[in-house]
Amino acid sequence: MSHFTHIETRFQNLFYLEKALNKLDIAHTRQKNTTNVHNSESYDIDINLRISQSNGYDIEFCWNGQEYELVADTSFWEQRDSITGFINNIAKQYAGEVIIGESQKIGFQPIKYQQNEDGSNTVVLQRWNEKKSLINNY
Repeated sequence: MSHFTHIETRFQNLFYLEKALNKLDIAHTRQKNTTNVHNSESYDIDINLRISQSNGYDIEFCWNGQEYELVADTSFWEQRDSITGFINNIAKQYAGEVIIGESQKIGFQPIKYQQNEDGSNTVVLQRWNEKKSLINNY
């Protein structure tokens, strides 16, 4: 009997979630879900991510309006790590992607990204403060 479990995450940005999955070599595909809004002619389009498993019981990250929740049948879990370990690994990579991406938007550049022996990650960013001098010719 199939029983799907919905696990809340903090993944709110599809771009960074996909970057994290790619860096972790977790193959996935995009799926568009279209829903009619209040029986009108307007539609919401959500993009979910599907991770295929050889047993046919795929894993999905589904948009619930606030975050991407993990949806899986825990009885048919085939990933290398446990569900908790799987989510934690993605969360660490996702956090690093968010920090780097959002920091770059305000002028910082990553100069070091390191995974430590304890499993944590270290990100070092820098930003040069360039002051332009004006030369006035009178």
